[in-house]
Amino acid sequence: MSLALARKYRPRNFATVAVQSHVANTLKGAIASGRVAHGYLLCGPRGTGKTTLARVLAMALNCEELADARRMSGTAAATEFSEAMAAAGEPCGRCTSCQRIWSGSASLDVVEIDAASNGGVADARELRERAMYAPSGDDRYKVYIIDEAHMLSRDAWNALLKVLEEPPPRVVFVFATTEAQKVLPTVISRLQRFDLKRIGPAEIRERLAAVLTEEGVRFEPDALGMIAGAADGGLRDALSLTDQVLSLGETAEVTAERVRTALGLVPEEEYLLLLDIIAQRRAVDVFGAVQRQADGGVDLMLLLAGIGRMLRAQLTIALGGVPPELSERMRVALNERKGQVSAGDLLRMLHALLEIEPMYRRSGQPQLLLETLLVRFALLDRTVELEEVIKGFGAGGHDDPPPRRVAHEPRVASAHAIPPTPPPAVAPAIPQAPPAFVASPLVAPPRSATQQVAEAAAAVQMAEQRPTPKAAASVPRVGPPPSVEQLKARWQSVSDAIKTAGRGMLAQAVARLVPASVSAHGSVALTYDPADDTFARAADGARPDILAALQACFDGVTGVTVVSSVHAGAQAQAQSRAPRDTTIRLTAHDVQQQRTEQLSSKDPLLEAAVRALDLELLD
Repeated sequence: MSLALARKYRPRNFATVAVQSHVANTLKGAIASGRVAHGYLLCGPRGTGKTTLARVLAMALNCEELADARRMSGTAAATEFSEAMAAAGEPCGRCTSCQRIWSGSASLDVVEIDAASNGGVADARELRERAMYAPSGDDRYKVYIIDEAHMLSRDAWNALLKVLEEPPPRVVFVFATTEAQKVLPTVISRLQRFDLKRIGPAEIRERLAAVLTEEGVRFEPDALGMIAGAADGGLRDALSLTDQVLSLGETAEVTAERVRTALGLVPEEEYLLLLDIIAQRRAVDVFGAVQRQADGGVDLMLLLAGIGRMLRAQLTIALGGVPPELSERMRVALNERKGQVSAGDLLRMLHALLEIEPMYRRSGQPQLLLETLLVRFALLDRTVELEEVIKGFGAGGHDDPPPRRVAHEPRVASAHAIPPTPPPAVAPAIPQAPPAFVASPLVAPPRSATQQVAEAAAAVQMAEQRPTPKAAASVPRVGPPPSVEQLKARWQSVSDAIKTAGRGMLAQAVARLVPASVSAHGSVALTYDPADDTFARAADGARPDILAALQACFDGVTGVTVVSSVHAGAQAQAQSRAPRDTTIRLTAHDVQQQRTEQLSSKDPLLEAAVRALDLELLD
């Protein structure tokens, strides 16, 4: 039975441990200077060398040749090699002790424990009792390697606290875990903690090339890059995947096609096809492309991750950078597509992909989610940026030319007045493109987002050039105020005027109100049923619009209030007993509304925004 590459090429000393030099140099220096701690905590992702470093540490502490070198150091019989070996703190890797520890065989002084199956308090008590036994020799150390340490229970950790703080002489504990946050803080404070780094794709490719060269296996650089990407930062995973690729086929070679087949990876051409579909806005082709991958047995989660990597690389190229860890063929293809999708759109795509990823992992219909996401990408040109809308409304910045104003003769406007057509000299500043075809009376041509923004901006500019019905109606018509009977007889016309202004819901609320009284100075009191105050609250919040409609339909109206029918009756009785007061009392809402109308009268654009968006002045 052949030995797996991950075991065959496991490092035998600190110098050959990939990437983790900050940990290896510290442990090597501690051994060389005789400052070995009683406990270590090695944290990091899977396959980055935690158990390997623990074994190399145990090998160095119990190496027979290193022990001899220590004893000979400083004596006349010491050789230059022995002194250098003792100063380096590296195990020899050749003696019996090193061979047994490196291979994971049984050893009297090195004990490896799997905390996943030995994580109870009884196991911790047994470990504590075993630690009291001395090592097999005076120059040896008792080393306990506890793998998957985060699986130990709280009671087990508490049982080990005392022995971790004051262990017996020449006893070393090494804990390895991928989830350091699950280890109790009281335990971490008693250990030296080392955080191992993820191994980058470049280091993985370099190590794989050295291993395959040692094995005499032909390989392609792109194939090693694909394995490094699939390993996700773990060198052990990369070696295991290489074993899997070598098992495929009759000849021992590592090619890109063989890696793609063995690992079930999506070809790069499929990612480029999806990018072309998005760039060319061919949303209908999304479904066929995704279905082809699903029929081929591709893991859609891997496909989503690959799309994210492709968009990230394309964004890097669009910003003028060089995407790392990309095959030469893919880099050339993405450079050819530079400019087809803007950097802003690519950034929005990546943001949408990150938002959907948590939902994608627990969804029962991942294919549907992926298809809808790609359709959104393909239809991204239908969206409009808020900045473009603001610029279209003439509020782009301080350098914009001031809006042109046209003087009009003062005249009284009614609720049903038709705005005059602006003269040709003040045509909209934004040019309208000639239509590509003549629209029939029944079918309207589709409008793009840019055309819609242009039309909206033109409408606002036209609003600047003529008085709006609301602004004209804010001036009360001269004449005596109407009576309550006149209001009730023509109350439907007030509701119709509000409906004509585009406030259908407010018109329904006004239709439910009943005129109760009219003061001498023209203030109209409207009542409502206390049992149905939903519409009354809506009407009370839109009193300026109700007042504008009343002033358009009646003479002498200066104000409007909305009160409950119960309060209106009590107020009528109080007014009948009290002397008549002709003082006009303004509420905070009236002051706020007057301030809004004052500001709006100075700026037609602000007036159009207040009327279109139903804005209110806060301060």
